[in-house]
Amino acid sequence: MNNIFITGIGTGVGKTVASACVTEALGAFYWKPVQAGLQDTTDTQTVRALLSEPSHVKEELYRLRMPASPHLAARREGINIMPEKIVERAKQLQRPDSPLVIEGAGGLMVPLNKEVFTIDLIKALGAKTIIVAQNYLGSINHCLLTAMALRHAEIPVIGWIFNGDHHTNEDDVVAWSHYPRIARIPRARKLTRDFVQAQGELIAPALEQLLKA
Repeated sequence: MNNIFITGIGTGVGKTVASACVTEALGAFYWKPVQAGLQDTTDTQTVRALLSEPSHVKEELYRLRMPASPHLAARREGINIMPEKIVERAKQLQRPDSPLVIEGAGGLMVPLNKEVFTIDLIKALGAKTIIVAQNYLGSINHCLLTAMALRHAEIPVIGWIFNGDHHTNEDDVVAWSHYPRIARIPRARKLTRDFVQAQGELIAPALEQLLKA
């Protein structure tokens, strides 16, 4: 399958914005299989509003009301998240002419049920991975632990997307992880469709080159 999985070094590092920019850059389709928390605007709704082709956004497989870890939110609603159903739905959504960009929830070790974590789902999907990072106190540790876990699981990594203002930590993370930098998405004064389209155009050349490697 031609899947690109967007994971992060943690929660709130900008995966959704990065997912929108990658989807726009590749003319791809976007899917977030598990959404926990429905009180505010969901990630799927956000990406749909930001893409030049809103029809490229697919609906979630699991929509959980509680804003918590997926396994906990699902347990509260008496639901068992089944990774095999996610894999099967990904096959149905796959198109031969463009990749499917899949956004995860939180980081690699977010549990989906009692036995399966996000990193296991990436493996089952046969996906290449983009790691989204943001600079904060402790982010180097989170970056390198994420890179180490992906390498240990033998999951192919396309590279890093950094969010926010530039920091020299980016250069160190790239050097230490041995994964390339795809791009840095600057902090937007206002997050708009035009912003995502512009970032997508900037990201596209490096991303397409890395996908061919």
